[in-house]
Amino acid sequence: MKNLKDFESEINKCSKCGLCQSVCPVYKITGNDCAVSKGKFVMLKGVLKNDLKLSKTINKYLDMCLKCGKCKDFCPSDIDVCKIFETAKYEYAKNTILGKIIFFLQSKFVFGNLLKIIKMTKHFEQPNRQAAKFLYFRGCAGKFSNNTIELLKNFNIEVIEQDFDCCGIPFLSSGNLERFEEVKKFNKSLIENSEFDYILTDCASCESTLRSYFEDDRYKFISLGEVLQKSNLKFKSKKPLKITFHKPCHLRNADFIKPLFENIENVEYIESEGFDDCCGFAGEFALKNRKISRAISKKKVQNIINTGADYVVTTCPSCILGLKQGLREYKSKIKVVDLSEFIRLFI
Repeated sequence: MKNLKDFESEINKCSKCGLCQSVCPVYKITGNDCAVSKGKFVMLKGVLKNDLKLSKTINKYLDMCLKCGKCKDFCPSDIDVCKIFETAKYEYAKNTILGKIIFFLQSKFVFGNLLKIIKMTKHFEQPNRQAAKFLYFRGCAGKFSNNTIELLKNFNIEVIEQDFDCCGIPFLSSGNLERFEEVKKFNKSLIENSEFDYILTDCASCESTLRSYFEDDRYKFISLGEVLQKSNLKFKSKKPLKITFHKPCHLRNADFIKPLFENIENVEYIESEGFDDCCGFAGEFALKNRKISRAISKKKVQNIINTGADYVVTTCPSCILGLKQGLREYKSKIKVVDLSEFIRLFI
């Protein structure tokens, strides 16, 4: 596991060009240079030079990050921004009382056993098909729902489930790198010891985190949306509906969206302006930066409301919370649903 000093050359690569400002959702709301990557790098460079301490104030600005990855995508120096911030947060949190409490609550003893209890309260019947093998990664939110499994019964595929731990993205967000490495090692072992054709996910954040486990493309990933679109199944709504789609920041492939919804009779798909803009939630970001989170969500859903849609569909549990947060600001009656929940309306 790397420490902040290992990223010194990466931090020094930042030329302060300001491209990160043009895409950062937090900067667009706050206009605060410390909220954007280049500002954080100035502070971290001071820490590495021992001119500054990794303080509560610096950690506050590290928390002021949605981990949407847009700054990395636009960075001409290709700096792995999120990884640097995660490492800095870990070095700060591990030496604080609050950080130690959070790390304990996220431990396998507490967090892991909670997920096991949730799983024990649900009965999941797997389809018994002998065709393409899909290793299904059921994320933490997926342990509360059987929508994806029920949908997959309609396809000639074999679904394989393992007792996966959380993908680890909440631990990265809080800087708990030791816990992340623990779940990464555990989940990787289950993946590497399973026989399958594809790793199937129904959560964009889970897929993005799982991909980060591997430095190469040895495994093929496929999202539920891609499976549904490639199946070319026809669906029909009993009444005319207008829908729009929110693309999560972590959704790698969104090509399935239009073809999938065009296959649903009586459903009109309307792409909203900024359909791939961040929803503003991002887990603990919304807890630590409530006003900024609500402002980003409110700005996001204004474009959704303008479509006149009955439903906004997405593929990330955290985004669902962010969209609902924004819609509440306008007292809008637009329904926010996960893709699996929406498609099950027509089966």
